[in-house]
Amino acid sequence: MKGILSSFTRVGGVRGYSSIKKVEGIKHAIAVASGKGGVGKSTTAVNLAVALATKCQLKVGLLDADVYGPNVPIMMKINRKPEVTEDKKMVPIENYGVKCMSMGLLVETDAAFVWRGPMVGNALGKMVRDVTWGKLDILVVDMPPGTGDAQIAISQLLHLSGALIVSTPQDVALMDARRGVKMFSKVQVPILGIVENMSCFTCPHCGEPSFIFGNGGTRKTASEMGLEFVGEVDEIQIILQPFGFRIICWRFQRRW
Repeated sequence: MKGILSSFTRVGGVRGYSSIKKVEGIKHAIAVASGKGGVGKSTTAVNLAVALATKCQLKVGLLDADVYGPNVPIMMKINRKPEVTEDKKMVPIENYGVKCMSMGLLVETDAAFVWRGPMVGNALGKMVRDVTWGKLDILVVDMPPGTGDAQIAISQLLHLSGALIVSTPQDVALMDARRGVKMFSKVQVPILGIVENMSCFTCPHCGEPSFIFGNGGTRKTASEMGLEFVGEVDEIQIILQPFGFRIICWRFQRRW
């Protein structure tokens, strides 16, 4: 597995895990991230997790690490609170073959979190360590936007096998995606590649693509940074094929 991951890694290097206690039962953890909000990280993470579970027949978990804006529950159609075992651990809620945990399952739907960094880190620690994940091939982590406390906390809590960067084609999003790549490099997390989300709008009537946010920006950025360009997802694919993230599923199945 290390050899396979090293073939992906062009930025970040191999992590030193001596100070990080591995979560029992979790073989690999993958962060789905970007330096910017609104590019479709949660959509990508959900599609990736479900595709890995249903298409690739892997045991998959999905951790919603976006404490301030947890969207995984509504995307995964789960709205009940997790049960708690006798040893005070939460049981993740499963749907579409994926075990899910999110702050959105623990509070009211419209609750606002006004927390400082240490409280965020503590909450993420509980969702990682105090959950009965069982045996997982992959834990997909839906990261919050930015490069702050939550990102550092996750990199310290989990043996991240790599990070998948999501961006849209426009320059502003790509600038923040670059920051996200550099942040993971600083904490020595390998970059698995970059996905271009909302690459175009495909007309459902004539099939003609319209490049609303520009064309080829993410592919160019990946090339400039020496990263794997994983693929493009247009807006119609996101809307009409919620569980059809075939490009990423194929790549993970081929390499893993």
